[in-house]
Amino acid sequence: MNTKRKKRWLVAIAIVLLTGISVVGTAYYYLLYPQFHPTEKVSIYIDRDDTPDSVYTKLKSIGHANNLTGFKWLARYQDFDHNLHTGHYVIRPGDNVYRVYNRLSRGRQEPINLTIGSVRTLDRLARSVGKQLMIDSAEIAKQLYDTAFQEMMGYKPETMVCLFIPETYQVYWNMSVEDFFARMQKEHRSFWTDERLAKAKAMNMTPEEVVTLASIVEEETNNNAEKPMVAGLYINRLKENMPLQADPTVKFALQDFALRRISNENLRTPSPYNTYLNTGLPPGPIRIPSPKGIDSVLNHVKHNYIYMCAKEDFSGTHNFASNYNEHMVNARKYWKALNERKIFN
Repeated sequence: MNTKRKKRWLVAIAIVLLTGISVVGTAYYYLLYPQFHPTEKVSIYIDRDDTPDSVYTKLKSIGHANNLTGFKWLARYQDFDHNLHTGHYVIRPGDNVYRVYNRLSRGRQEPINLTIGSVRTLDRLARSVGKQLMIDSAEIAKQLYDTAFQEMMGYKPETMVCLFIPETYQVYWNMSVEDFFARMQKEHRSFWTDERLAKAKAMNMTPEEVVTLASIVEEETNNNAEKPMVAGLYINRLKENMPLQADPTVKFALQDFALRRISNENLRTPSPYNTYLNTGLPPGPIRIPSPKGIDSVLNHVKHNYIYMCAKEDFSGTHNFASNYNEHMVNARKYWKALNERKIFN
């Protein structure tokens, strides 16, 4: 009798042990065993309109998940519907379900690189940012063009672009519009150090005026080494109360940035941005200049040049002159090169 009872106990214990091992093994496979097998680190973006089902689809296709049974268990018992956080998440080769679920359900997203480019208009800026963040470009544009918001930030419609410093910033993909502008304001203050502000003041220019001149310099040349020379030339003109006569300002006035040759008719375009008709700086920047462009104004080369003309070799650099006769020699060489290439507009 005792022997039979012992056998029953041993069988019962064995069944319990086997069941436990089976349960633990199953749990391990579905929760802790590597289920995600992308060839390299991949990004999953969860938007406002995503649902658990759409997240499963993204995990399966983008994360190359073998089995999401464990993820669905966790989602069911931990109410994933109400723990679905927008954001940018990363899945690495060999990730398990528990690790990935933990990231998503707790909103442990990874930052992205947001690039503010040296674009010409606020519209283009809004579109660029909208493509990189969860924010819709229309939301950004609405703030950019809101005069009350511009005034609150310390700008006018013509100078609003002065807020932005072209650079790549690490941000969260699902940041709000308010957070975006707060971050841009923080980066602006960080860029305009006491040293830069002192240099602007020594030139009797505000930061907005420096940015405006830098935008013209950057439209005139892509050559970083030449930018301080060009900046010095325009500063000489400002000091002499001469019109800047910068072709890029005419293109901006026309909103025709593809023009390669400015005609006399173009030069008569009535606009406060036309620096052939108006002396001094235009009302605001004609693009968002780069930090190098801004620093080229603050650290401009001091010389006696007041004229420049694009070089006839189309290298993107310029011939400089200190008098009109010298300038016309350079200009004729450039016009001749344009005619030879049949560039008439």
